Amino acid sequence: MRYLVDVDGERVEVRLDGDGVAVGGEHVRAHLADVEGTTVRLVTIGGVQHRVVVRRGDARGRYALWIDGWRFEVEALDERARAIQDLAAATAQSAGPLPVTAPMPGLIVRVAVAVGDRVRSGQGVVVMEAMKMENELRAPADGVVRAVRAEAGTAVEKGTVLVEFEPVGLDP
Repeated sequence: MRYLVDVDGERVEVRLDGDGVAVGGEHVRAHLADVEGTTVRLVTIGGVQHRVVVRRGDARGRYALWIDGWRFEVEALDERARAIQDLAAATAQSAGPLPVTAPMPGLIVRVAVAVGDRVRSGQGVVVMEAMKMENELRAPADGVVRAVRAEAGTAVEKGTVLVEFEPVGLDP
């Protein structure tokens, strides 16, 4: 079985066979044994024994390893899962700055931008009234307004997209 393992940001190829492992193309004899009643495992690699404690991480294949007292962040995926993950990351495209959404149900009081307007991070784009208070909603990043979905005088629900943006560098 072939695994691609990221250890503290460095990728290593690991192949498992019957009596050992090949790490980065170098084959060594290896053995893994549990220490009964504990979370410790004894890993013997090429005649040298190491104490290892493994704790699962927050995602598939992610682990925190304590090896002889040293902590390592590891992601170990078989080659199929790694290929899928790498392909997904390579094809993921930034959609630009997040849109401005209604933080709660309310009434749109004023829209301060139009399609094509350049905005700066923090610039007010929509004013809405909720619970008898006016709230100014601001652009999350520099960009150009791609779409305005809010209209003064209309009621909106929480999470409604009000303004969408495209990323664009702005002149100073």
